[in-house]
Amino acid sequence: MASANGNSTVVTVFGGSGFLGRYVVQALAKAGFRIKVAVRRPELALYLQPLGSVGQIALVSANVRDEKSVAEAVRGADAVVNLVGILAPSGRQRFKAVHADAPELIAKAARAAGVKRFVHVSAIGADRLSHSAYARTKGEGEARALAAFPQTVILRPSLVFGPEDQFFNRFAGLAALSPVLPLIGGNTRFQPVYVGDVARAVTAAVEGRATEGAVYELGGPSVYTFREILQKVCEWTQRPRVLLPVPFWAAKIQAFFVQALPGAPITLDQVRLLQNDNIVGAEAIRDQRTLEGLGVTEPKSIEVIVPPYLQRYRPRGEFSTGRAAAF
Repeated sequence: MASANGNSTVVTVFGGSGFLGRYVVQALAKAGFRIKVAVRRPELALYLQPLGSVGQIALVSANVRDEKSVAEAVRGADAVVNLVGILAPSGRQRFKAVHADAPELIAKAARAAGVKRFVHVSAIGADRLSHSAYARTKGEGEARALAAFPQTVILRPSLVFGPEDQFFNRFAGLAALSPVLPLIGGNTRFQPVYVGDVARAVTAAVEGRATEGAVYELGGPSVYTFREILQKVCEWTQRPRVLLPVPFWAAKIQAFFVQALPGAPITLDQVRLLQNDNIVGAEAIRDQRTLEGLGVTEPKSIEVIVPPYLQRYRPRGEFSTGRAAAF
């Protein structure tokens, strides 16, 4: 069965029910692909189906720790996309299982099923030698995916933002509750990239517009320090706050004691991540392994996208007018 525009290419997406996943599914549907969204509980991802035409998006049950269910999910697919990832360990969700074991299992299943393209979304900073478990397992996952499926296209986004993100929303929420915001790694640089632009990059890779076996680094149009980002959050939420610098050594001690608490504001591993810049590298720019290299031109900036969805954190919510005083 072909999709509404006649495209009969099938793409299996793992992690399609997450923040990035819903945008990827929508972009693939708009491009005319038939999509199988592989999730643990399909009944909780029904909101994805209206993103395409009738019958274009199917929900299938799969667990990335279960070889049989993964093999079934990729059966009959022409391309596979892996978006599965976590920001912090929780319950049975551990970095090694999700970031390293799962990509290898999916890649092996894709190769065995004769899949033509495998797109694996990782993160800028992925490095098997990193002191951060997040970055280290991301790097291991990349290496194991490439070993199992040498044509794997790896996409490494910087900080991904959008209405449902866990970054700008988190700090806007903190600004609404506290007169002081802790500033850890104020000079650490980020290159925030809009979730919709990352979805367009994934679609381009699925369409074959990426070099096989290459690693692409995806960043937005501007680079900001962490201090600059928090200042913008305070401005857009109309909540001037004191930014209190916290040395890395002090932040590590604090994180060590609070990371086990439910909903911990920060973990020791996240402090380690903040010690390194999160921007597109010079080599990726030189080799055109960037958004632009995938045909994603004029990427959206945080100034265009973020202020509207942070309005609800203002003192009077969306009814607030004017701008807060500049820092």
